[in-house]
Amino acid sequence: MPKLHLLLALSVLLGLSAFLAPPRPTLYLIGDSTVRNTTPGYAGWGTALPALFDTTRLRIVNNAMAGRSTRTFIKEGRWDKTLAALKPGDFVLMQFGHNEGSAPDTTKAGRRGVLRGTGPETKSLVWPDGTPETVNTYGWYLRKFIREAKAKGATPVVCSMIPRNQWKDGKVLRADQDFGKWAAEVAQQEGVAFINLNDLTARKYEKLGPEEVKKFFPGDHTHTNPAGAQLNAESVAEGIRADRKLALNKYLLAAKG
Repeated sequence: MPKLHLLLALSVLLGLSAFLAPPRPTLYLIGDSTVRNTTPGYAGWGTALPALFDTTRLRIVNNAMAGRSTRTFIKEGRWDKTLAALKPGDFVLMQFGHNEGSAPDTTKAGRRGVLRGTGPETKSLVWPDGTPETVNTYGWYLRKFIREAKAKGATPVVCSMIPRNQWKDGKVLRADQDFGKWAAEVAQQEGVAFINLNDLTARKYEKLGPEEVKKFFPGDHTHTNPAGAQLNAESVAEGIRADRKLALNKYLLAAKG
């Protein structure tokens, strides 16, 4: 009988410890097709990222969507869906910039475009059905993600966009004069972590050389295959690992090699 009592007590304690254990935090990824790409033969780095983390301790949810900009990600309600799911202790890793470049208007070409920079400028639009829309700067949209994530008790992390397979004089073209620069500025102003994914991966590309890098891009200069996605995911992990103050560090698996 005492043994039975002991087993019952242990069972109760185990049940209580599981009940009282803090919930497993979630890392939410938001971005475009370079983060999540379901086209056969292609992959975004968000698909390769979970293999670099201890997912028994951290959930990873990839809410990125192909073809979206900061503007359309919000407009379509995708950010609201992520925001509603956020709880204290979660993380939001964001990477945009590939789809924002067109002048913002209501045409097919301009529906994703944002105003350049990080300032308070706006542009008022009226869609053919009479719906008004206020378009903001790239920095404004990033600030919205950051501030609303913080308000939910989550930790935002900003990434610059992965580089395209574009070269000049033996160097990969950087985004350090536009979207990458603006992402860094906003992250600094808002006091959140910034991963210079654009430069981290560009340096790797330059070591490999144009002919090897070409193998990562089966169709164009932007979208990678699974091998390219893996390289970019490793750059994300390196960026996280380099920031000792970032709590995401403790969920990374040990770097290979």
